[in-house]
Amino acid sequence: MSSSIHLESVEEGTQTPKIATQMQNKRKLTNWPLLLLSCTFVAIGIIGGPLVSRLYYIHGGKRRWLSSCMQTAGFPILFVPLLSLFLQSKSQGVSPSLFFMEPKLFVLSGLIGLLLGLDNFLYSLGLSYTPVSTSSILFATQLAFLAVFAFFMVKQKFTAYSINSVILMTLGSVLLGLRTSGDRPAGVSDGQYWLGFFLTLASAALLGLIWPLIELSYGKAKRPVNYGIVLQFQTNLAIFATLFSLTGMVINKDFQAMGREANEYALGNNMYYLVLAAIAVVWQLSFIGGLGVIFCANSLLNGVLSAVLLPITNVAAVIFYHENFNGLKAMSLVLCLWGFVSYFYGEYKMSQMNKKLENSTKIEHEGDSAPNAALSSV
Repeated sequence: MSSSIHLESVEEGTQTPKIATQMQNKRKLTNWPLLLLSCTFVAIGIIGGPLVSRLYYIHGGKRRWLSSCMQTAGFPILFVPLLSLFLQSKSQGVSPSLFFMEPKLFVLSGLIGLLLGLDNFLYSLGLSYTPVSTSSILFATQLAFLAVFAFFMVKQKFTAYSINSVILMTLGSVLLGLRTSGDRPAGVSDGQYWLGFFLTLASAALLGLIWPLIELSYGKAKRPVNYGIVLQFQTNLAIFATLFSLTGMVINKDFQAMGREANEYALGNNMYYLVLAAIAVVWQLSFIGGLGVIFCANSLLNGVLSAVLLPITNVAAVIFYHENFNGLKAMSLVLCLWGFVSYFYGEYKMSQMNKKLENSTKIEHEGDSAPNAALSSV
């Protein structure tokens, strides 16, 4: 990992979640290299993930549980940075008990991992019936769901701008569903298209719940959450999500069908496994980046990134897969982007107000302390 990532040594004993959160917030102000790297990983996943997943279906892939499993099966690549961080912490004299995450975080990451496994399956099934341009617009509505869940779970404040954002993105989704003719992939019926439509929307809602749950889990830690713990959290989360999908594969007999599907794949046997590997790597980068963004900033920024990258995903789908991009889809995209701009502007205004309030409080404090200093010098 980058040399800018350092493990912190902490004293034995526990700290309150409030203290841990305060220390974590302090890191958020300074760890820009890590935030930039995390945003880059999210961008790779948001743009490349739907494209490679759809590539699997376009050329003959039919195993939804397999596609779902591949979204988290790339977790072994996390062992390399984890080992590096462990050796680094050992050289710094950090106790292994302080390097590894608490049992509470282990349990929480496992439970959230099962939810992620379900979310992956909903998304995989939805994407098999809808074009990338449609599913990406629907999936971007996770920002609206995320804003609502973050309000109740992590006390993220609602403003007129965030409410406007939720309304606009909801309207964008409704508008997208008004017309299905000319948008359905070849061989997909109206019923299958609508099933894919609502499953993708449900996947966006569930992911909108998962990100605040992760942020809430970090806040419940008794020790400061460093990047080593974030990677452990992601690894455990991915393992449980993969186990969820593997269970579905066993029940659906996907393992017996993989060899036959590979031989019948339009791009060839070798490309079949290469596409699956690409799905695993690209989505794993996305999840690593998402957790890094939450660690450095908050869960809402992760949703914002998904929205701002939406046009690039749509353009890529039109270029590589020659998907139809009609007027209603364009209007839906504009509404979603408008919702993003509204939310982002509201967050900017809020941060400016908080900065002014902080500065005025600081000036008042300095003014009150000046007479006391004069009296003490007499």
